[in-house]
Amino acid sequence: MPMPGVPGSGGPPPKRDSQRRRANTPAKGPASKGQAGGARRPKPPPACPDWYPAMTAWYESLSKSGQSEGYEASDWSTAWVAAESMSRELQPQPLVVAGVVEMVSLPPKAATFAAWLKACTALMATEGDRRRMRLELERSGGKPEEAPGVSKLDDFRSRFGSGAAG
Repeated sequence: MPMPGVPGSGGPPPKRDSQRRRANTPAKGPASKGQAGGARRPKPPPACPDWYPAMTAWYESLSKSGQSEGYEASDWSTAWVAAESMSRELQPQPLVVAGVVEMVSLPPKAATFAAWLKACTALMATEGDRRRMRLELERSGGKPEEAPGVSKLDDFRSRFGSGAAG
């Protein structure tokens, strides 16, 4: 059962450090920061040419994502197995109808899809997964994000005074 407030335990993704209003650091310390993109080692195994196109695209997108900078060989193996498994699930399946075998496209089984999503979480494939694991990717040359609305409120106060009308 997920524990609220524990990094990586589920729940809504926490805000980025730059979006926090409070100046104190979280109990677990500041988030680990990584550079988006750049050279990666070890090299990921190639995608299987027989994979379902969406799984090939997903697998190849991991190597272009910043979190893969920290991937080890075991992470790439996990991603490869997840893509292989989900690809098999998305391919047309044999279905016997009145003694005749037909190949039909079926929706993925819930358990297989859940296992694939769990692998995505372990690989920090989404922004929410990365924030839950306290990893923030920053684009080189990009402007740092600021807390939404805070600077606008400060600007409003400086221009129109901070006191209430009265």
